[in-house]
Amino acid sequence: MGKAFGAVAGVGAVASLVAMKKTWDPLPSVKAAGFTTLDMSIYPEGQLITEKWRGKPIFVLKKTAAMIAKQTESQKARDIVVGDSHFMIAIGLCTHLGCIPAYIPAEESFLCACHGGMFNWAGEVTKVPPPRAFDIPPFKIEGTSLVLGEVGPEYKAMKDSGITL
Repeated sequence: MGKAFGAVAGVGAVASLVAMKKTWDPLPSVKAAGFTTLDMSIYPEGQLITEKWRGKPIFVLKKTAAMIAKQTESQKARDIVVGDSHFMIAIGLCTHLGCIPAYIPAEESFLCACHGGMFNWAGEVTKVPPPRAFDIPPFKIEGTSLVLGEVGPEYKAMKDSGITL
């Protein structure tokens, strides 16, 4: 009788520990919200598309041949290259106060209407008050896809060189 009681108590203790561990794990919905996979082959050249990652707007701009040809070295350093295509990918929030700037296709620039800050098509500040360029979200390139929220070698190199925070 004592051995049977001990066995039942042992099984109960293990089941309790498993249940406690499950309550500590993040929910599947929370895990899924951390990563967003973008198929980079679907984006049209020269058109800004806004995606969403962790509740934040993500600007995706596939650069045209003309944009690529006139890039400065600092703009090239901010490029995210997937296959043969060059992209400007950034968290779409002004680095001044967090407003969402509007894209002006005719000028190939972004205007933050709150305080008049401007960014060029590469995400660099062209008119203050924004203190820095658009932030680039953590990313990893997997073939023709980009996984937002996962740190790949390209993002790590950008972060290490001070291109993004």
